[in-house]
Amino acid sequence: MNQISRISIRSYTNNIQSHAHSYHQLVLPLHGSIDISVGEFSGLVSMGDCVIIKSGETHQFKAHENARFIVVDTHILPENITDSPNEKVSINAPLLAFIQFIETQLNHHINQEIEAFTFQFFYQLLAQQPLSNNIDKRLNKVLSYISQHLTTEITNTQLAQLAFLSVTQFKKVFKDNIGVTTQQYIIQQRMDKAKTLLTHTDTPIAIIAEQVGYQSPSAFSRKFKAYFGNSPKAFSRWK
Repeated sequence: MNQISRISIRSYTNNIQSHAHSYHQLVLPLHGSIDISVGEFSGLVSMGDCVIIKSGETHQFKAHENARFIVVDTHILPENITDSPNEKVSINAPLLAFIQFIETQLNHHINQEIEAFTFQFFYQLLAQQPLSNNIDKRLNKVLSYISQHLTTEITNTQLAQLAFLSVTQFKKVFKDNIGVTTQQYIIQQRMDKAKTLLTHTDTPIAIIAEQVGYQSPSAFSRKFKAYFGNSPKAFSRWK
């Protein structure tokens, strides 16, 4: 059997279609949504989401004709995806940005070597998606929201609404699934992003502070040192 590793841009129709195929398929909306039923999931998949269709799974779907999707056909999937019990998952900001880049590339002529590299890079980003068998499905949108809104204040009330839970219920579900409180998790995500920006870009510390939700550079520096044991300047390659 030849191994399929193909990425394409597709559109569908409002007429319900149903089929299965002998390879895995991922559908990631670029513009608009797709109404799809696969496995235990039935509903809309929109930008920032990915629907996972395993080999041999029959699925029904329809979408507005103007909607566009990145579709990945492949015989190979990273372990975190094959082990996921969820058919619909939220993708993080790096993968979302990359599929938008893929759209631009696929709308122009590219050679086979670039196509192969594009799939490999996509595969590596996919393997880094924070999925887990133990995570409650109601937290998928919550984790995606946190990842995409680190520059702003994030409250338990906002997150609880995304999970359709009361604040009290949400706090318990989050701690039971993630192992830390929401605020501890948000700080972790902010500090990890700040460390990455310090290490790999020449962005000034004051700007990085804003990009991870701190209006005061000094407050950011104190929090960063408390978290990592060193000041932001100690991690910067652009001294």
